[in-house]
Amino acid sequence: MSLNEEVELLRNIPLFKNIEPSKLKLLAFTSERLVFQAGQDLCVEGDMGDAAYIIIGGTADVMIQTDDGPKTVTQVGQNDVVGEIAILCDVPRTATVRAVSEVTALRISKDLFFRMVTEFPQMAVEIMRKLATDLQRTTGQLSRALGRAGG
Repeated sequence: MSLNEEVELLRNIPLFKNIEPSKLKLLAFTSERLVFQAGQDLCVEGDMGDAAYIIIGGTADVMIQTDDGPKTVTQVGQNDVVGEIAILCDVPRTATVRAVSEVTALRISKDLFFRMVTEFPQMAVEIMRKLATDLQRTTGQLSRALGRAGG
């Protein structure tokens, strides 16, 4: 994939939709393109985060460790961003992201991610929207699970 194709791909991601093309080109150029085979982990729950990942292609499960073993809480795919919580909050990874199929992803280092958020406040707003949506979904799932456990 050419640099221009990666820029076009980044432009389709809500997080980057308002960033000028020259900055997207810099992001595409400075990020690392990785391929994960089915069963490989992009990131592991409990590890310290040093990067976020933008999924270019393929699907991956987002899993958390429970008393009954790993549980898939959602599935992510093209244009999804994963791993941002650990680098934004300087906390261990909150989940494991495991490739279900071959996954191609752009790895964005913590430093680059923060530089982009600092330079583009709209990106910070989009991150807040994503995190709020994720929290709402997780809260709903927890509420339903507690309702089943109590009833």
